[in-house]
Amino acid sequence: MKKYVALFAVLGVLLAVPAFAADTIRFGEIATVTGDFAAYGVAEVESVKIAVEEINAAGGVLGKPLEVIMYDCRTRQEDMVNAARRLVDQDKVVAVIGPSGSGLCISAAPIFNRGRVSHIGTLPTNPLVTVDEQGKVRPWNFRICFLDPYQGRMMAYFAAKDMKFGKAAILHDVSSDYSQGQREFFIAAFKEYGGTIVAEEGFRGEDVDFRSQLTNIKDSGADVLIFPYMGKSLPLAVKQARELGINQVIIGGDGYGDFMWEVAGDALADTYWVSHVDRYDPTLASFFDKYKEKTGTECQEFMNAVMAYDCVYWLKDAIERAGSADPEKVRDALEATKGLQLLHAVLTMDEFHNPKDKDGVMLRCDATQKKALFFKKVKPE
Repeated sequence: MKKYVALFAVLGVLLAVPAFAADTIRFGEIATVTGDFAAYGVAEVESVKIAVEEINAAGGVLGKPLEVIMYDCRTRQEDMVNAARRLVDQDKVVAVIGPSGSGLCISAAPIFNRGRVSHIGTLPTNPLVTVDEQGKVRPWNFRICFLDPYQGRMMAYFAAKDMKFGKAAILHDVSSDYSQGQREFFIAAFKEYGGTIVAEEGFRGEDVDFRSQLTNIKDSGADVLIFPYMGKSLPLAVKQARELGINQVIIGGDGYGDFMWEVAGDALADTYWVSHVDRYDPTLASFFDKYKEKTGTECQEFMNAVMAYDCVYWLKDAIERAGSADPEKVRDALEATKGLQLLHAVLTMDEFHNPKDKDGVMLRCDATQKKALFFKKVKPE
């Protein structure tokens, strides 16, 4: 963690040009650089670096360079809370970006609201990220991605309407807000579309053996499997399902990452995943080329990378519209975002601090190319 903090603390200054004012505009980033979600976090860190470098090379924001201070929350809620406190109370940042985990973002929401510093989640899809248990909007919490209710409904619509499946089995992570939310909304929508849930099996995030649950699912008569979770358990479960002779279609949420091929290999063939972006959309090509140039590697966790990159540009736009780096004015500008063209989409905030009317994408894994390719856009009824 110290290495990343040191790097990010000087990033804006290193990229400054003589025309800049002496001070900087500081924002925070919290990422899962270590832990079960490390692959997602590293992609976000690298993408934020690219965005900051681009913005500073083009003149910065309000004539000042951006400076980002990053902390690794290690995929643990207690570390997320500590990082949020430090960014708000000690580092005095204008706003904070990341991470992608819903439970992580929810755990730190009180810190940002008490400290009156905006927080922008990259891929946290649980509704409680931006509203409390009573449905009241959290004034200082935002997100750039669509929500679990939407992607749960997407999975249900795709399974029932496009694929014509009627009997679903679900394997879900009982310890994850993200997974529980997707499960709940899938069930409600799938039943609405005329489907039946024939099996539900749970596990905890640290589990690595799912054979018992999958054997029960195999015996359930399901014609489609729903995997609404993320992290290393996802490819492990796919691989074990195929090893047990479960050949039914597998549909999952936005937990897919290219790292899964290293674990599951050809078992991923003909699995389908909700996505916020199409990795092979031509408009994203220059970004992924730059990512490879800067890091020396292909961008595997492309959803996290694009969302983190666009979060920085969203924050830049808000600061410029506010005409100030005052956190209160920046919060108001984030809330008022309308028709902002970002790399992956046009962004408009709704009254609950969520993107409005964003299309979802279904990806299909192709074992020949070892890629998740665009299958179709889905906007459920």
